[in-house]
Amino acid sequence: MRSAVSRIDPPETIPRSAAASADAGLVARAARGDGAAFEALYRANSARIFALCLRLTGDRALAEEHTQDCFVRAWENLASFRGESGFPTWLHRIAANVALGGLRSRKRWRLKVVSGLDDELLESVAAPISAPHEGLDLERGIAGLPPGARAVFVLHDVEGWQHEEIAEQLGLAVGTSKAQLHRARRLLRERLG
Repeated sequence: MRSAVSRIDPPETIPRSAAASADAGLVARAARGDGAAFEALYRANSARIFALCLRLTGDRALAEEHTQDCFVRAWENLASFRGESGFPTWLHRIAANVALGGLRSRKRWRLKVVSGLDDELLESVAAPISAPHEGLDLERGIAGLPPGARAVFVLHDVEGWQHEEIAEQLGLAVGTSKAQLHRARRLLRERLG
C-alpha cells in the first residue's frame, strides 16, 4: 500500500516573496539605466547600509562616505548582480567590503577607541528593542570596542558572516577571528553589565 506523500514544487516554481519580486523588478529596471528605480532601491536600503558602515567604522563622516561609495559601486555593478542572493544581501556585502577596505587603506585599525558618538545618531541606527536605552547602550558598547574586535563582532554577530568569510575579508587567520569575537563579547559583557 502506498502512503500519501504531498507534492513539493521544485524551487523554480515556488513564488518569491512580494519584497523580493519588487526588488528584482527594480534591479532589472535600474540595470537598464532607470534612475528612479535605483533611487527606490537606495531609499529602501540606505538606512541599513549606513548603520552597518557606522557600526564598522564608529565614525559618522566615514559611514556617510562609505554608504555613498557602496551605492556608487552598486550602480556601476548592477549588471553583475546575479540574483543568487537578495539585493539587500548583495548590497550589504558591498558595504562591508567598502567600509573594511576604507579602514585598511586609512590604517584606522590603530586609532583610539571611539568615545562619544552623537546620541541622536545612535538612536537613529539602534535596533528596535523593548527598552530604547538598552539599544543605545549596546550601540555605544559596540562603538567603544577596539576596531579589530568591533569589525569581527559586527560581521559575525550582527551581519551573520562565518569566521572563514571574516578571516578572508580582513586578512586574518580563522583562529584570530574567533579570538577577536570572544574578546568583543567579553568587553561588551563587562561594559553592559
